[in-house]
Amino acid sequence: MSVPGMRRAAVGLTALAATALSAVAVNPNQAEAGPKPVDVKLLAINDFHGNLEPPSGSSGTIAGQPAGGVEYLATQLAALRQAVEEENAITVAAGDLIGASPLLSAAFHDEPTIEALSMAGLDFASVGNHEFDEGASELLRIQNGGCHPVDGCADGTPYAGAGFQYLSANAFRTATGEPLLPPYAVKKVQGVKVGFIGMTLEGTPQIVSQDGVAGLTFADEADTANRYARILRAQGVETIVVLLHEGGQQTAGAGINDCTGFTGPIVDIANRMDPSIDVVVSGHTHQAYNCEINGKLVTSASSFGRLVTDIDLQIDRGTGDVLTASANNVVVTRDVAKDPAQTALIGRYKTALGPVATKEVGLTTAAITRTQEVLFGTSMGESALGNLIADAQLAATDDEQGAVAAFMNPGGVRADLDAGVVTYEEAFTVQPFANNLVTLDLTGAQLYCLLEQQFVTNRTLYPSATVRYTVDPNGATAPAATPCAGTRVVRGSLTLGGTAVVDSATYRVTVNNFLSGGGDGFSVLTGATNQVTGMIDLDAFVAYLTAQSPVSAPALDRIRTTAEVPAA
Repeated sequence: MSVPGMRRAAVGLTALAATALSAVAVNPNQAEAGPKPVDVKLLAINDFHGNLEPPSGSSGTIAGQPAGGVEYLATQLAALRQAVEEENAITVAAGDLIGASPLLSAAFHDEPTIEALSMAGLDFASVGNHEFDEGASELLRIQNGGCHPVDGCADGTPYAGAGFQYLSANAFRTATGEPLLPPYAVKKVQGVKVGFIGMTLEGTPQIVSQDGVAGLTFADEADTANRYARILRAQGVETIVVLLHEGGQQTAGAGINDCTGFTGPIVDIANRMDPSIDVVVSGHTHQAYNCEINGKLVTSASSFGRLVTDIDLQIDRGTGDVLTASANNVVVTRDVAKDPAQTALIGRYKTALGPVATKEVGLTTAAITRTQEVLFGTSMGESALGNLIADAQLAATDDEQGAVAAFMNPGGVRADLDAGVVTYEEAFTVQPFANNLVTLDLTGAQLYCLLEQQFVTNRTLYPSATVRYTVDPNGATAPAATPCAGTRVVRGSLTLGGTAVVDSATYRVTVNNFLSGGGDGFSVLTGATNQVTGMIDLDAFVAYLTAQSPVSAPALDRIRTTAEVPAA
C-alpha cells in the first residue's frame, strides 16, 4: 500500500504531488534519523511468445532500434540488477511467455523458452491466454516438469519444469472452485514483504480454443485482485504488485514511456482495484506504456522481449508501505554481449531441430505484411498476409470439400513474410497454432451475421479472393446480445465468386477449428452444419506458397465501403 501523496511525486506527474511529498518529511534531519527505506527493483517483461532468437522484420525493432533475443535479454537483465543488492531485484512477467511461438521453441512444446527464462532469473509470472493453448494439464506440466505425454522428451533430455512460479488467481477448476495454480506469492526483501498476484484476462475462453480451457472458469480481474489483496494485507503485506495479462494502448506515435490517449480494458480494471494495490504489470496488447491510473503504476513492455520495464520502489522499512514508485521501459538492444548460457541453449535446440527449419518452401516477390489497412479511422481493414492465408485455406478445401470461401482470424497471423526465399521456419512463425481447417455449411443469413459480428468483436475476418462485400460506416453495430441485428454490411453486396449471396441458400465455407468453435466471439459459426475437419492450417499455407511461388501480396479490395461503391 502506498503512503498517500507519495506515488505521484515519484512518477513525476504533478507539482501538487511534489508538494505532498515535501510535506511528509517536514524536517530532513528527522527523516534521516529513521531507518532507511528498502529499495526494491522489479524487472518486468510480457508477451515473450517464445522469441528466443531476435524477431525478424518490424517485430524485431522498437523505438527505432533493433531489439530482442534472449541472449541479449539475459545480459540486459543482469546489468539492470546490478543497481541494487542481489536479493532486492525481482524479475516478473505478465503472461504469454509461451504459445504462438517460433518453431525453435514450439517444436519442443515451448520447453526451450521456459528453460531460457528460468536461466535468465525470472521469479514470478502470471499466466496469459496463450499459456492455455494446449490445455490445463500441459500448463501444469510446463510448471512442474516431465516429458510430453505424446512426444516425450523431444530433445533427448529430461524436462525439469519452470525455475519460476506461474501465478493464476482468477483461473479456477470448475468442478472444485480451486485455483489451477497458486494465486499469489510473497517475497521478503530485507524484512519487507512484497506480494504478487497473477492473473489472465477474464475473457480467455473467448480467445482460446475450447479444448484449451475445458474444465476451467475465469473470474473478474479487479474483483479477484481485490480479494487477494485483502488476504495479503491480513498476512502483513503492504506492498502489492499485480501481474495481469490484460492491457491497453496509447494513441499512434506515442513513445515507449508515454501514456498518451491511453485506453483499453486495463483502465477500468485499474480504476476498480483497491487502493492497497501499488503496481500493475500488464500485457496482452503488445503495447509499450508507462502510466499512472488510480494511484497505481501501470506498465507494459510491448512484446517479444524487446523491452524490460525497470521499476524502482522505495518501501518504508517499518510500515511496509510504498513510499515512491517509478518505471522506465528499457530497450533490449543488441549492442551488448550475448549471454553464453543462452547461446548454448539455442545451439542445442537448433541441433535437435535439424534441417527442417531451413527448408525452402516458397518465394515472395516483396514483403507481405499482416498490417491492416485503416477502415473508418481504425485498423479494421484487410491485411495482405491475412488475405493470402485465406486464399491458401480455400485452395486446400475447394476441390476437396466444395468450399466456395474461406475466412481467417487476425489473431492467428503472427508475423510478416520478408521478401525473397520463405523457409519452413518462417512460414511456421506466421501460423504457429497447428489449427485444423474446418469446412462447414452456413446459410446466406448466417454469413451476413458472421460479417456483422466483426463489428461487435472489433475483429476483421480476412476473406478469400472469392469474397466481396460493402460496409456502411453509418450503419448500426448490433448489440452483443443480438449480433445478427447490425446494418454495417450492406445487404445485397455480399458475393461469392461473383454471385450474390441469398439468405436461404447454403454455402460451404472454410475456417480454422478455433473459429468454428466460436473463437474471438464469432458465435454464429457454432450453428454451422456438416462440419468436416481437414488438414493443419500451416500445411495448407506451405503447400500454397510452394505451388504459387513466386507469391505477391494480394490486393486489398475484398472489403469496400459505401464511399467507394456507388449506391445501386
